[in-house]
Amino acid sequence: MLRHCLAAAIAFAIALPVAAIAADQPAAHTPTPKELLAKSQPQEWRTPDPQNLLIMTLPKGQVLIELAPDFTPLHVANIRTLVREHYFDGLAIVRVQDNFVTQWGDPEDDDNGDKSKLKPLGSAKAKLPPEYTRPFDAKLPFTRLPDGDVYAPEVGFSQGFPVGRDKAHGQEWLTHCYGMVGVGRDADPETGSGTGLYVVIGQAPRGLDRNLAVVGRVLQGMEYLSGLPRGTGPLGFYDKPEQRVGISAIQLASELPPEQRPKIEVLRTDSATFTALIEAKRNRRDDFYRNPAGKIDLCSINIPVREAKAQP
Repeated sequence: MLRHCLAAAIAFAIALPVAAIAADQPAAHTPTPKELLAKSQPQEWRTPDPQNLLIMTLPKGQVLIELAPDFTPLHVANIRTLVREHYFDGLAIVRVQDNFVTQWGDPEDDDNGDKSKLKPLGSAKAKLPPEYTRPFDAKLPFTRLPDGDVYAPEVGFSQGFPVGRDKAHGQEWLTHCYGMVGVGRDADPETGSGTGLYVVIGQAPRGLDRNLAVVGRVLQGMEYLSGLPRGTGPLGFYDKPEQRVGISAIQLASELPPEQRPKIEVLRTDSATFTALIEAKRNRRDDFYRNPAGKIDLCSINIPVREAKAQP
């Protein structure tokens, strides 16, 4: 009996390292994003509507922002009016708070500004009703994430934007992921007109979801917004005028001749390639990633943008 037990113990001891080594071996290669995108089909890419594409010109480069009129139509319409009437031209980035947001607008709109010097709104509205959520619409294309979410019963992507949904309460909304653009406001919910905008540059502040209107997403040029010197005043505001970064202009692509518009394409979030990208990130396994997470959160997924390919 003792000999049998000893033999079994020795066999187990010999087999254990072999099993451990085998478990540590990478599984079948997970396709990389580059490999998946290389196999994507032309119809899986879309050209942003020029009516929804903002071109923000800063000293070091351009920022492209896609607006989301299906989610915040009143705010988007007001922002289009402001842009067409050149409201933002000559204004500035006034706030850069580390791991939070970069904000731009009229410096005189700050608490310490001279309100008598505020730039006129022109025909844009000074007040708008809150658009923190929109009625749930099952007809909108929606790519659902399988792993759940802390802040919403269901999350995924719709028309190129990260979205939270609550079917039970008939609501859906854009979420505060990195690169999303929102409308600044005071305590009064109707004080956000679009004259002051911010972009998320840090860890996703999802607690802001359904408390502020989110109007779009930066497609290109985040480095010109996230890499700015941090403000030293309260909440990251620049406390000296010379610290602010001037905005040369913000234009709508639709206001430019077609040949001068940005030539970019965005991967459709209802495409097979985008679904494959999500799954590859959820279960990545290769020589470096020995232990796949098996899960993914909404704000860790980047939506690919590329230069438009020339038509044959």
